[in-house]
Amino acid sequence: MSEYIDIGVNLTGSSFNSDLGDVVQRALDAGVSQMIVTGTDINHSRAALELSRSYPGILMSTAGIHPHHASEFDDNTISTLRDLCAEESVVAVGECGLDYNRNYSKPAEQRSAFEAQLQLACELRLPVFLHQRDAHDDFVSIISEYRNDLAAAVAHCFTGAVDEALEYVSMDMYIGITGWICDERRGGDLQHAVKNIPVGRIMLETDAPYLLPRDLKQQPVHKRRNEPCYLPHICEVAAKYMGVDHQRLANAALDNTRKFFSL
Repeated sequence: MSEYIDIGVNLTGSSFNSDLGDVVQRALDAGVSQMIVTGTDINHSRAALELSRSYPGILMSTAGIHPHHASEFDDNTISTLRDLCAEESVVAVGECGLDYNRNYSKPAEQRSAFEAQLQLACELRLPVFLHQRDAHDDFVSIISEYRNDLAAAVAHCFTGAVDEALEYVSMDMYIGITGWICDERRGGDLQHAVKNIPVGRIMLETDAPYLLPRDLKQQPVHKRRNEPCYLPHICEVAAKYMGVDHQRLANAALDNTRKFFSL
């Protein structure tokens, strides 16, 4: 059985409250040996850290402020994130970035919070776990200012087209592939883009409980809920569209992830 690491799981969400232990065990049984729990605001970053303490060596976490929550950023946010990042199981700053699709926070607030977190990542020499939706130009402009001082960067849940993928690769960034690639309605751009991404730049993630692959061969354990145990399927589909052997992609993604997060 291949081994996998899921770089983005939202296990602090309420949909996992009743059966988290079973979710983790199903992932392990499927070959997903480790999972990184995403921090999207202060409360969820703290909760992600607590989960990582409950499953040492299996769960790690990130600490950050998602652009949707940028309006919550205040004078204490960076010091709190700095304290969280000092914990051994916190392996990246984020999820941070820009999201102009819904603008739950004003774009100016998003840019300010994003830059502050990039500065923190540079200070701490931690990688950044990045979010971008409908904000590519501003995103690249801001990242470019800090890229030389960042330890590493991954474009989490990438859904873009070839030109965006190539720009990220040219900036020495990694790209996270989710079950979006399994979506026959919306995944066309990504299915084409992955042909142009080197295997040495790919990491795999479910973004559970979101983005349940639409082409799963088995009935989901819970209707419409994604789980880390479906990561091998995402790898298989990504390998098909990349035109590479499934095992080669699985091994490359595993090596990339261990290097990126120093696991």
